Amino acid sequence: MKSNNLSIGIFDSGVGGTSIWKEIKSLLPHENTIYLSDSKNAPYGEKSKQDIIELSIKNTEFLLQQNCKLIVVACNTATTNAIKVLRDKYTIPFIGIEPAIKPAALKTKTNTIGILATKGTLNSELFVQTSSTFRQQIIIKETIGTGLVELIEEGRMYSTEMTSLLKSYIQPMLDHKIDCLVLGCTHYPYLIPQIREIIGDQIQIIDSGEAVAKQTKSILEKHELLNTNSKKGKHQFYVNKSKKTLEILLNKYEDVISVEEKEF
Repeated sequence: MKSNNLSIGIFDSGVGGTSIWKEIKSLLPHENTIYLSDSKNAPYGEKSKQDIIELSIKNTEFLLQQNCKLIVVACNTATTNAIKVLRDKYTIPFIGIEPAIKPAALKTKTNTIGILATKGTLNSELFVQTSSTFRQQIIIKETIGTGLVELIEEGRMYSTEMTSLLKSYIQPMLDHKIDCLVLGCTHYPYLIPQIREIIGDQIQIIDSGEAVAKQTKSILEKHELLNTNSKKGKHQFYVNKSKKTLEILLNKYEDVISVEEKEF
């Protein structure tokens, strides 16, 4: 098989990275994808940097065994803690994802933005570096979304516990007059309908999905790796825990060829 027709590999610490996969699939409909959901170890945001690096290497090795041509690290915590190691260790192109602070900084009118993310992302060296460049211009209110990823992984997105947690995390940011809310975890876009009920229509919600898809296309073009096939892409999913939540999130996509539980 020509390298152009090989798959884009995508991994996340669970099902959240499917929010990135959807954007890539929309922008690049002819590309094949292989998605790796490390749900057994979710969330990465509570783990040490070394553990995150080791898990990211393990996921990368799995996708390389599937002959992927490019790997998207569809996890803010894995990107901010491990992507430099991955790029140093492997020759394959990597696309990372981190909280979209810059777009929020450009859009804010109150000069105050909120960031909802995991502990591992907010405490990472890369996030501290990125956010520090904007702190002289704007006020950044950070909140760790403890427990949100676990509830999503368990299929409890619309539980009373989820509603209670979201209100407790978001209300203090509203009290500080934020006008942009950055979602710093790929699981969180699935919570947008509930978040919107809490914050109303005047506050912008910003996530990185569309930007990651555009960057993926750009890197494929740069390396002359765009799929030349005119057929729709095929999509394979692997998860190392129950596939129930993943299947629910993907049930409207007819071209998902399989969701397979696999130990890795």
